[in-house]
Amino acid sequence: MSKAFRTLAVATLLTLAAAPAAQAHRMWLAPSATVLSGSDPWVTVDAAVSNTLFYADHVPMRLEGLKAIGPDGAPVEIKNGSVGKYRATFDVQLAKPGTYKIANVTEGAIASYKLGGETKRWRGPVAEAAAAIPKEATEVQVTHNSRRVETFVTSGAPTTDALKPTGRGLELEPITHPNDLVASEKGRFRLLNDGKPAAGVEVEVVLGATRYREKGVELKVTTAADGTFEIAWPEPGLYWLEATVQGQGEGGQRRSAGYVATLEVMPD
Repeated sequence: MSKAFRTLAVATLLTLAAAPAAQAHRMWLAPSATVLSGSDPWVTVDAAVSNTLFYADHVPMRLEGLKAIGPDGAPVEIKNGSVGKYRATFDVQLAKPGTYKIANVTEGAIASYKLGGETKRWRGPVAEAAAAIPKEATEVQVTHNSRRVETFVTSGAPTTDALKPTGRGLELEPITHPNDLVASEKGRFRLLNDGKPAAGVEVEVVLGATRYREKGVELKVTTAADGTFEIAWPEPGLYWLEATVQGQGEGGQRRSAGYVATLEVMPD
């Protein structure tokens, strides 16, 4: 991959991470199935940024930060990755029984500063930010952005090793297993920020497949002091969940962290 392409991909994802919700461009991973059986099941995943949830109508998601974690907590190979005009696709072979976490994790920095009376801007990897800003620059402002987009699939009986948080960025710690959600029962989760409970954060939950509806189901809940929250699913379907936090990181840098998950809720 060329340096120019990597720079473009990082800039695109950072712009989307910083965009206001009103823009309505939503990033998502949509698996062909979330619960599978058989001796050697596979799942195909669509990845896109769209105006209509789970309908590719805008741009594809770049796959540079893509990874899958298997039931034993070890990385699993992503196969047959392809980036098209409106969506990217890839396959994951579920060679072992249990739960897999599929995530696209991106991190980067946005900086602005004054140099020679002019305002300059820079985007790129966090590790390169310090060297990229001239020492004589003034009014330096650096924002570290991170975004995690996830979904979960299970072959056979659900397991939990793949669900363990990394302690980095905004993450979801399931209390109710993400592949054991049904419309008649509330789903319980905990939101973590760098491994610590994220209190008082608004979580938006939207039912997808709204292309032929005037308006879909949209819910908003706020995390408790311990980071927990509950969702009462109004109906079965594929749901999109998002949360964002802003704050100060180490060294006083600004920080913006986002989390997105695709969850399937089954009928009673």
